Amino acid sequence: MVEESIIVVGGGIAGLTSAALLAKEGYQVTLVEAHTQLGGCAGTFQRGPYTFDVGATQVAGLEIGGIHHRLFNYLDIPIPNAKILNPGCCVVLGDGTRPINLWHDPFLWENERQKQFPGSEIFWSLCSYIHKSNWSFVERDPILPFRNFWDLSQLIRAIRPSNLLTGVLSKLTIADLLVMTGCQRDRRLRRFLDLQLKLYSQEPANRTSALYGATVLQMAQSPRGLWHLHGSMQILSDLLKNSFLRDGGKLLIGHRVTNIVNEKKSNTFNVDIVDRKKNLISMNASDVVFSLPPQSLLDLIPVNGGLSTTYRNSISKLPKPSGALVFYGALGRAELPVDCPGHIQLFDKQFGSLFISISMENDQRAPVGMATLIASIFVDIDQWSNLDSQSYSIKKDIVAKQITTIINNHFRLTENSWSHQEFSTPRSFERWTGRPRGIVGGLGQHPSQFGPFGLSSRTPLHGLWLCGDSIYPGEGTAGVSQSALMVVRQLMKNKGRHLRIPIFN
Repeated sequence: MVEESIIVVGGGIAGLTSAALLAKEGYQVTLVEAHTQLGGCAGTFQRGPYTFDVGATQVAGLEIGGIHHRLFNYLDIPIPNAKILNPGCCVVLGDGTRPINLWHDPFLWENERQKQFPGSEIFWSLCSYIHKSNWSFVERDPILPFRNFWDLSQLIRAIRPSNLLTGVLSKLTIADLLVMTGCQRDRRLRRFLDLQLKLYSQEPANRTSALYGATVLQMAQSPRGLWHLHGSMQILSDLLKNSFLRDGGKLLIGHRVTNIVNEKKSNTFNVDIVDRKKNLISMNASDVVFSLPPQSLLDLIPVNGGLSTTYRNSISKLPKPSGALVFYGALGRAELPVDCPGHIQLFDKQFGSLFISISMENDQRAPVGMATLIASIFVDIDQWSNLDSQSYSIKKDIVAKQITTIINNHFRLTENSWSHQEFSTPRSFERWTGRPRGIVGGLGQHPSQFGPFGLSSRTPLHGLWLCGDSIYPGEGTAGVSQSALMVVRQLMKNKGRHLRIPIFN
């Protein structure tokens, strides 16, 4: 039936999660993914005996009560095999001082930061209070930003007294917290914060929301944690796909949505889809869940397709997201230092933050005695999107050599150390994910676009919903899964039904 038919656009973690939940609830759901593989930025690819994670290499939310744990339990699919990262990351500031380890044990992390940043404990205590307050709020599945009375009621239901206190900080940045606690003159602390926040927020301390930043800065510590999946990041997509298909979902992989038009008379959507052989398929649905970057709406919904001029203008004025440069390499494990951390963040004067992920022995990413190494950098997409083919090729070769040199110098490697090397740019990500100009990571978490001030999952066009890394609470597999749960709850409420996922205490 058309009134119960739902189309989910995009097969990343957000689209897969929303599609799996809707299928379990008995809706007729079609998931459309343009690539030949699901997962999006949390997908994988293979080169001979090596398996590489495309973008995301860490997972949050697998702990008891975490968003993946809650959803997988509800969907009745197994929790993937994963190992807690301890440390979650090793941060090298590039100033000759000892690296900073983000220990999973809160007491070890407290001891580490006291040695690394003496006199900063008041700052970390404030962040800890905000962090705990935020989780007491998020675990009750609020709707943000709210757009109607029901959304507001869900927001109010989630609020606790501590949230009223931290709410006054909603327009502040992490840099403001440094000033409030008298820690603004600690240059090492500021560099550390800028590096970590650039990784999770795409913004430095002076542009990252205090409420968002305080949470992600302590994600590595118990009772939360960062996890390394056995096999690859693809296991998340595979499990969600299996749940979706088990519950009757229809998967159109290798199919690209080319046009979305709202039919006002029937209050439905007509969606045009092109398959691999360029055949046109037209489908009707009462609802469209759009998990691609919201900027893609401007190309897929024509001017007369139902989206108001005001909303189109607001989408076009969204802050420009970042792109990414990623090095993928494989080498002998003996080439790496003994007890080498699995995740390392380096400061580089030219590139800023360089984030390195190294496979673990026997995690199925590389043969025994070998390791995969992935290094990524956020970049301005304008530096890559407007180049002609020759200029692009030259620039790509130069930057690839620069990044390889940084890695070789850090680990004391030579060119002969590598058994495989390749390099991707925003253009590579555009081909892989279909994201416009290869943007990654959603919107930067500035106070003006986080939480109640961000982009709503409920669009002005009835039946069109947004989820993914541009929607609250932000990027990462845990963040986009939370946004998927939020949009499914809103959609089901519009159809007179309620969805509540059990909370684990």
